[in-house]
Amino acid sequence: MTLTVNNPNNIWEIGGKTLNSRLLIGSALYPSPAHMEEAIRASEAEIVTVSLRRQSAKQNAGNSFWNIIKSLNVQVLPNTAGCHSAKEAITTAQMAREVFGTHWIKLEVIGDQYNLQPDPFETVKAAEVLIKEGFEVFPYTTDDLVVAKRLADVGCKIIMPWGSMIGSGKGLMNPMNLKAIRQAFPELKLIIDAGIGKPSHAVQAMELGYDGILLNSAVALAQDPIKMAAGFKYAVEAGRLAYEAGVMQEREFASPSTPTVGTPFWHQFK
Repeated sequence: MTLTVNNPNNIWEIGGKTLNSRLLIGSALYPSPAHMEEAIRASEAEIVTVSLRRQSAKQNAGNSFWNIIKSLNVQVLPNTAGCHSAKEAITTAQMAREVFGTHWIKLEVIGDQYNLQPDPFETVKAAEVLIKEGFEVFPYTTDDLVVAKRLADVGCKIIMPWGSMIGSGKGLMNPMNLKAIRQAFPELKLIIDAGIGKPSHAVQAMELGYDGILLNSAVALAQDPIKMAAGFKYAVEAGRLAYEAGVMQEREFASPSTPTVGTPFWHQFK
């Protein structure tokens, strides 16, 4: 029997949208708009995060950026980057809905400026208000199970724990915490957001059963963003396939892959 995998990602649903790619990608930090465009195309990501604070649809630079995004035919995910309170994040989300014409919002409420760790209290508070206002909230949080539970309690259907600090490239600091969140919320869409530095990190996260990966710096700051974007595309696909196939369990001792029971075949020629 021949196994044909036309789309290793498999079609999936998030926020009411049916997608093919489980890779979400950011639009900041690229060497040039051309690099951004080509990297996003190479990634085949169908969700792209944009910042209301960084780009304005009414400015010339913003118009150029927005034209590129529209040409990519992707789902835009505005974020509330730079907000430090629930009130500020809610206001930014409301403005983003008007500017970008979407009820999707990546919720970021930063609690510590040094490590950019999200404020769990303000994040939950903002999420509750935004959900009541009809937003599909993608909350950025830490790998804390209790915070994830609070976000689920206020109605979040999507939760985005960090792998490690934003822009650190350290990968998954606490894979057991992330595994616990996955096991606790099998019905929620879980996306790893922040800290992914190389494709192997993405594979590890997807093998844990996470639904997708959101990254930016790892691609935008690579020596060749286009090649790196393609690398992450395949890494996410590989990790998802491995999870669905069922990764073998680790063993304490060696186990031969070739059976050793029975008589060696050459004995029959004696």
